[in-house]
Amino acid sequence: MKNPSLSFRMYIKSIITVITVVMLFSCENSISKIKEITIQADTLATIATYNMIYDRSDSGNVRVELKSELMKRFAGDDAYSEFPYGFEITFFDKLGNRTSIITANYGITYDKRKFMNARDNVVIKNFDTHEELYTENLMWDQKKKIIKSNTFVKMIKPDKVIFGDSMWANEAFTEYHIYDIKGEFEVEESDDNNN
Repeated sequence: MKNPSLSFRMYIKSIITVITVVMLFSCENSISKIKEITIQADTLATIATYNMIYDRSDSGNVRVELKSELMKRFAGDDAYSEFPYGFEITFFDKLGNRTSIITANYGITYDKRKFMNARDNVVIKNFDTHEELYTENLMWDQKKKIIKSNTFVKMIKPDKVIFGDSMWANEAFTEYHIYDIKGEFEVEESDDNNN
């Protein structure tokens, strides 16, 4: 006959072993869950601003105005701002006249790198030269003061329309180069007197 106290001790040891194993696995799940939550927290915006208007001035004159329906600000080593519903940036001369405007349906800008990427229906209008550029992706390197697009571009000038595979321009958009031109069409001026 078996010793009842020995059976009881083995039963208790089994229960303790099961509880220990369950606790170890539950701790492991908790640690992995904490890591998952921490990673998700890193992707959450620290600030969200709605219907914002930001002006940058020089000598009391507004030089740049940024408008956006929503700006999400993310902190960290490579802090950035995201414009998920698009943005509008207007540039002004020293007298307060609009010189150019950039609009897009999405934008992201990195603080330290001074780099912006705009995409989806990107439009640049230069009011001085009466030129317009249309593309789907635009990169603005503020340190180098250059604007680039590696996607199809359409440039509308007062006298012609140019299509190309990519482009480069200076920040003021006074100098630019369109690569691999696919077509160049003269714009016929309408004669309003014949109507």
